[in-house]
Amino acid sequence: MIEDEIIHWWKDAAGESHRNALRLESEPPQRLNGFPRDGVITVRLVNTVSQQAIRLSPDEAMRMSTQLLTLAKEMLNQKRLLWNEQEEIVRE
Repeated sequence: MIEDEIIHWWKDAAGESHRNALRLESEPPQRLNGFPRDGVITVRLVNTVSQQAIRLSPDEAMRMSTQLLTLAKEMLNQKRLLWNEQEEIVRE
């Protein structure tokens, strides 16, 4: 099941538009041979030429998402600091 998709459009040197998509897909946990099995989270990168995917266990996906969240927060805080510095420069 497709959970979410982030579309990114870009232009090459010739000015032609291209589309990349980062797609999150999931397969729910299920019982196999009488035992519960983890679900699978697939991260798929699709572009105009091909597609690549990596299948993650829930534990791997949580590690990755935690790292992404930490990095995103750090970058947003750095940007806020830059804006604050910019506003101080303008006031002077």
